[in-house]
Amino acid sequence: MNSIPTSTLLDALNWRYATKKFDPIRKIPEETWAALEQALVLSPSSCGLQPWKFIVVTDPAMKARLVPLSWRQTQPVDCSHFVIFTVRRGLDAADVDRFIRRVADVRGGPVEAQAGFRKMIVGTVEKASAAGTLDPWQTNQVFLALGQFIASAAVLGVDTCPMEGIEPAKYDELLELGGSGYATVVACAAGYRAADDRHAVLKKVRFPIEEVVRRI
Repeated sequence: MNSIPTSTLLDALNWRYATKKFDPIRKIPEETWAALEQALVLSPSSCGLQPWKFIVVTDPAMKARLVPLSWRQTQPVDCSHFVIFTVRRGLDAADVDRFIRRVADVRGGPVEAQAGFRKMIVGTVEKASAAGTLDPWQTNQVFLALGQFIASAAVLGVDTCPMEGIEPAKYDELLELGGSGYATVVACAAGYRAADDRHAVLKKVRFPIEEVVRRI
């Protein structure tokens, strides 16, 4: 694989900011969006379980209904694509088996060849469930996907705004997630910044690298 120049990455990350005002007219091209959806699919997760579902909202009427459930922030309706990140609650052995079947399909060989791997994952999941840490553990995986999405978008010149300022339970109700096993965690607006978004020109404020990176 050919690497990109380090300046390309750092320029994109310095250019990125949590976009407060999107251009409602400008839409993300299909090819670019297809790449960003693949970036979501390729996100890392513990044990590879991928305990999530990403709901992409582009319908104007649905986006408008999300605004009052998002502390009346306008990013959901003004952005090009609005992504809702949901987590699989109460993950169990059946979910592990679904993943193991996928491993066998993609890598070849019988499902039985994955018995040791399956046993390890099931044991980990059951231990976390008994300790009451399973759902928080899986929720943390969703934020890995969010981070990958934001960084990937920046490299492609697409603006984003991660949003925890939402009402997850009301999102679940609107999206009819009850009984699905999935629940809203966070959302992210994607599109292109408005020309008059004053936040776009503000200098990025970060602590010096010497204060946040420890080298041993």
